[in-house]
Amino acid sequence: MTENLGIRFLVVDDEESIRELCITVARGLGFTCMAAGNGHEALALLEEKPAHIILTDLIMPQMTGIEFLEKVRKILPRAEVAVMTGHGSVETAVQAMKLGAYDYIAKPFSAVEELRLFLRRMAEKVQLVEENEFLRECTYAETELHGIVGVSPKIQDVLRMIARLKDTRTPVLITGESGTGKELVARAIHFRGNFANRPFVAVDCGSLVPTLIESELFGHEKGAFTGALRSKPGLFQSANDGTVFLDEVGELPQEMQAKLLRFLQEKEVRPVGSNNKIKVDVRVIAATNRDLEAAYRAGEFRKDLYFRLNVVTVHLPALRERRSDIPMLTHWFLERYANGSGAQVTSAAMKCLLQYDWPGNVRELENCIERAVALGDGKIIDVGDLPPAVLSAAPATEMPVISVQPSLSSNDLEDIERATILRVFEQVNGDKVVAGKMLGISRATLYRKLKRYNISPRPDLGASPGIH
Repeated sequence: MTENLGIRFLVVDDEESIRELCITVARGLGFTCMAAGNGHEALALLEEKPAHIILTDLIMPQMTGIEFLEKVRKILPRAEVAVMTGHGSVETAVQAMKLGAYDYIAKPFSAVEELRLFLRRMAEKVQLVEENEFLRECTYAETELHGIVGVSPKIQDVLRMIARLKDTRTPVLITGESGTGKELVARAIHFRGNFANRPFVAVDCGSLVPTLIESELFGHEKGAFTGALRSKPGLFQSANDGTVFLDEVGELPQEMQAKLLRFLQEKEVRPVGSNNKIKVDVRVIAATNRDLEAAYRAGEFRKDLYFRLNVVTVHLPALRERRSDIPMLTHWFLERYANGSGAQVTSAAMKCLLQYDWPGNVRELENCIERAVALGDGKIIDVGDLPPAVLSAAPATEMPVISVQPSLSSNDLEDIERATILRVFEQVNGDKVVAGKMLGISRATLYRKLKRYNISPRPDLGASPGIH
């Protein structure tokens, strides 16, 4: 547990000795401390300075601990409240937990260390919730980008290319390994620009039946072949005035490559079984997980088609090349599969996710999170909820131990969170308003994060972030 976490702690007890002991222990953990002798006094303090952690006695004059807990839950629903009982009233303590209390601890404390560990666990939960909330807020800003989530330099380059291409008819070739999100980029290019209200037709070239590829793409006339009971327009005609996305274009057979090249040059199709040509105006976006340059050099792909498709290239990095985006992607998928339940990922589980190489890229991460949500309790994603392949990637000496209480001994998430904020500030030249919008967080949350990580304006960049 690091010191100076920005945790505000309040102890409520009518015994001064108990208050002093709790404050001494809490200050040793780096908390900012407050104390109150009764519930009314405590509520007044909380109006001025909301607390993250509250430890209250159950038996107090004027207002019982249960009554105080009920009021706190209404004004500070996210605060962690624990109760102390010195009267052996376990039933009352259990009642408090049913009302939302974190836990209870009996007085007198058997040892100061017991109290210290109790408060430390409460702080760990607060920190876990804040880290997950920050990452969750970041993902909200990405909803308009069709699921393209991330602030790493490589994914930001992709987003800048999308912005440049969204209103053009220039052919685009999207490259990248399977599972990196090539269709998401194609859709973002189409739907974020002037083509948004026009057709978008996606074609998986790798799954087309070889004998029917021409018919699927260019259409056919009635009676053109056995089973052609009526005329049917092809996919290019269906996308007229819009966009055709040719996924895995490298899988097209040589004969169809020639016909596709002819279409791109002449902007017209001739349905199978017809002598008439039909003018079609579409923007073509192609994608491949193959090295098409190497393929045409090996005679496996037409060189002229390669250069016709490859006017502008957008390369999608593998997930292992943008590990800093894994936490944001994880929370994006959590929101999708946990139905907004506020599910959280322990730092131990996140560490495993960060260490794995993800050969299946973003698609594999999505499947991993969907599996974890299905197998978990819906509230906490821990190490035991992850697939064996992900767990095997973590070095045995560093393999986190599965426990009921989430462990936050690692600073991985803090490093990523801090680096994310700094990178966004650099991109917007220190503009806090724009930075907050890019991160998708409120001004209050942004300022809290700046204070927590000791990020302040640099003299040479005005409002830009710097480190003291």
